[in-house]
Amino acid sequence: MKDFRKITVTKGEKSLEVHNPTTYSLIGMGTQGAVFKLAKDKCVKIYSDPVQAKIEGKALKAGQHLAFMPAVYDIGSNYIVMEYFNAPTLEVYLSNCTYMPTSIVRKILYILKQLKQEKLAMIDVPLHNIFVLGDEELKVIGHVNSVKSKSLIPIKLLGDLKKILLKDSFLAQVKKLEPNTFNEWDKYLNRKSFDFRNIPVLHGGKGNGVKIDSAITQTLIGKGHQGAVYRVSEDQCVKIYGKTEHADQEKNVLLSSQHLPFIPKVFETGPNYILMEYLSGPNLNTFLKKQSVLSEDITRRLIYILKKMKKSGFKQIDAPLRHIIITSNGFKLVDHVYSFLREQKKPLELFENLEERNFLASFLEQVKAIDPGMYAKWKKK
Repeated sequence: MKDFRKITVTKGEKSLEVHNPTTYSLIGMGTQGAVFKLAKDKCVKIYSDPVQAKIEGKALKAGQHLAFMPAVYDIGSNYIVMEYFNAPTLEVYLSNCTYMPTSIVRKILYILKQLKQEKLAMIDVPLHNIFVLGDEELKVIGHVNSVKSKSLIPIKLLGDLKKILLKDSFLAQVKKLEPNTFNEWDKYLNRKSFDFRNIPVLHGGKGNGVKIDSAITQTLIGKGHQGAVYRVSEDQCVKIYGKTEHADQEKNVLLSSQHLPFIPKVFETGPNYILMEYLSGPNLNTFLKKQSVLSEDITRRLIYILKKMKKSGFKQIDAPLRHIIITSNGFKLVDHVYSFLREQKKPLELFENLEERNFLASFLEQVKAIDPGMYAKWKKK
């Protein structure tokens, strides 16, 4: 059965590319990996990104005591062997229903509550990630973003139910079964649209973070010296700046670099704000805190980003670990206010961050082996 390791899954321009020299059938493919059936009760998910495999593996191992989690049999650097379900997804199961079965509503609420209590934080489960077994037992897959997600309500779940005309029926039963949960969701769903175009953010002065209005109830993702970032929707956030010059500087970098895969997508810009994609996932610093070794895959990704930055005209060649977000689409680098302005040829903050994690020596050794030219330039005084 171990010959499934001969299968390779890589990122293509538009979708994943699979090379399968085995007889195992491809039964599913998403943004992170491809799934192959190994036996009547086992399958393997092979990832294009080993980091994603590690994140989902951690979430699945942490949740093995939960009845709705698939059993895990083996975890490798880029794969997870887990329980296979020969059953319809909840999306298919409900497709011909005219109302939401109460039994299913109870089980969904139980799953969401358990995920929250276990601090897996994925308070959202799309219908296609839920399988319906005999006696309406539910099993949940797709846990890449479970360890760190900021979903306050199950937006994807509700969106899927809306498409099959069951959202209202579902919410009506949630209101009866768990009034507090319904009120929390209803408050979020019916609040007024966040008018970020008129939100004041004030510069805090030299060495201080920006000042924001504490009365704003919108989810604050974070704030720093240049601006504050608020969650706008499931897939969008807005960075509002204390100084318009900082907005112009970062706008220039982001808009001219949209072709680079590690640059966040921009949707709209204004005098003091940038509306961009919300990046779901842990930052690289948080991820590395829990690792005992630095993988060569991470080093290669960092080298790629640094080389692309230089080739694309960036003057500040650096990639602080806290500014790298691990997403389902690879590494994304944020905070580019000074990228085109400050002359910096060596990634000094990256070196400092890796030294704090005790990974600098291994990083430099790997760079020396992978890209001797880059290593030699860094060693020059």
